[in-house]
Amino acid sequence: MKRADNFNAGPAALPLPVLERIQDELPNYGGTGMSVMEFSHRSAEYEAIHNDAQTRLRRLLGIPDGYQVLFLQGGASLQFAMLPMNFLKPGEKALYVLTGSWSQKAADEAGRYGELLIDDWAKQGGYRDIPASIAGDDPSLRYVHITSNNTIYGTQWRALPKTTAPLVADMSSDILSRPVQVEDFALIYAGAQKNIGPSGVTVVIVRDDFLETANSDVPTVLKYSTHAQANSLYNTPPTFAIYVMACVLQWVEETGGLAGIVERNQKKAAAVYDVIDTHPNLYLGHAEKRARSEMNVTFRLPSDELTKSFLAEATERGFVGVKGYRTVGGVRVSLYNAVPVEAALRFAEFMQDFARRNG
Repeated sequence: MKRADNFNAGPAALPLPVLERIQDELPNYGGTGMSVMEFSHRSAEYEAIHNDAQTRLRRLLGIPDGYQVLFLQGGASLQFAMLPMNFLKPGEKALYVLTGSWSQKAADEAGRYGELLIDDWAKQGGYRDIPASIAGDDPSLRYVHITSNNTIYGTQWRALPKTTAPLVADMSSDILSRPVQVEDFALIYAGAQKNIGPSGVTVVIVRDDFLETANSDVPTVLKYSTHAQANSLYNTPPTFAIYVMACVLQWVEETGGLAGIVERNQKKAAAVYDVIDTHPNLYLGHAEKRARSEMNVTFRLPSDELTKSFLAEATERGFVGVKGYRTVGGVRVSLYNAVPVEAALRFAEFMQDFARRNG
């Protein structure tokens, strides 16, 4: 079976061993005679899967005691509203650092609930860079919100900021791709569909003392506390997506853990960025070098015609998902955890070949 070199930005590649395991277990999980998709979410069989996913995520990310790990639905887009709904009121202030389209969407939602302070330094520069510092020490701030990686523009906080105000991060596109000091954050949220699983489940990691300050006048199903008290089983969770996530997390542990992920991700990103740096007149990288994302490499070619030619050849060679986001254009190569190093090397070789013929 030939697998595509899948560089989709999300839903993204899943590890082949995980897909093969799912295929094997799909009709009869653990000798139960049922698929995971058929389990009651109140059953002992599903509860074991659910808790296993939580335990593995805690272990891999080093999540300390005093934090809740929630499995929710609605993607990061629901978190854009759920976060301020729980932690912001009229007259209260939050700082939103704009580093891309998704942080802008998060700010747009938060503006419905309280007063926003906006750091738009990166926006003014065309989202090519990440701020060297932010004003996160104002004691009147309810929280500070960042987006750790920007899929559309290919920028990333290479060093995550520390603030005295509670720090919140959307880590949808780089969670579990590198070490993170979870204790520096009051809340982290991430859609699973890029690095840790399939679409359908959203991970929220929230500190207990921050959770205790949440607003009470929130619909029950939209309260973080509701899901924390019920172990994310208040209503029917996305059981199959959580099962797949547990499988992915086990694969991470069996292939070198987070250290192995970091090593492979660095190799992938270096392979593609080295070609960009070798041919700077042909491959016009969007991000400043200090802000380059290891997850999403973005660049253009000198003309629309050459860009179209590049994308057409990439498709012919079996590379999937490398067209830039619809509002930005150009080329985007997403190198999430499950993308094999060999796939990135093949794409880098294609880039070199294209440069020899068109540079």
